[in-house]
This record gives sequence, C-alpha cells and structure tokens, in this order.
Amino acid sequence: MPAPRTPLSGDALLVAVTEAMVALHRRYHHRAPVTAKTLLLGGDMLVCVLGGIYTDIEKTMIELQRVTIVQETRSAFQTAMQHKFIAAAEGLSGRAVLSFMSDHHVGPDIEVILFMLEPAPLETVSSQPAVIC
Repeated sequence: MPAPRTPLSGDALLVAVTEAMVALHRRYHHRAPVTAKTLLLGGDMLVCVLGGIYTDIEKTMIELQRVTIVQETRSAFQTAMQHKFIAAAEGLSGRAVLSFMSDHHVGPDIEVILFMLEPAPLETVSSQPAVIC
C-alpha cells in the first residue's frame, strides 16, 4: 500500500494500518489472517491484533508439540522484518515509531503488534478520542 500524501488520523488511520499489516502478513506468510483490527490507545500507541495467523505448516508443527520452533521462527521473522512494519506505520501516521513490539500466542492463535508513536502535535491530540483501559 503506498503511503498517503498527508498523514492519516482517526478511523482512516486505523483502517489503513490494519490493511498494511494484513498485506505484510499475506505477502510473507502467503495467507491473510482470519481477523484483524487496529486500535489507538492513549493517542500514541497503535495496537494491531491479528487472529488466525498460523500457516498449515505451523499448525502441523503445533499439533506435533513443536510450539517452540514455531514461536522462535515467528519471533525471528518479526525482528528481521520490523523495519517494514515500522515504515508502514510511520508512513500512514506521519509520526515516528519510537518502539516496536510484536508477539504471538498459540491457542488461540493471535499476534499483537504494538507501535509506540512519537507524541502527536498538540493541535491533533485534542481531536483524538482517548481509550482508557
């Protein structure tokens, strides 16, 4: 997905980040996750949650009690490819990513991708709804 000319915000940003994360998953794992959504927490943390992420090979390895291999491979991939995930979030939001974290879980199979963004300029902070957990 090409980066927008102007930074996105609100629902447009959330939809675009979700689409970008799904596209990266599809490209590198050769299948889209079953579910995907992105939330903006506190105005500075983008959280993308992908469900149904594992490939048939990974599912087979999990059934054969080789969960550790699947987790290590997924983690190594995320570390090696984090620059692509960060570039997508920065391009869409127009804000630098200060921190990137990603982890996944088996049963249910979920991947969580976190982007801690630089603080938004003051004029845009007041227009962003806050989510309090």
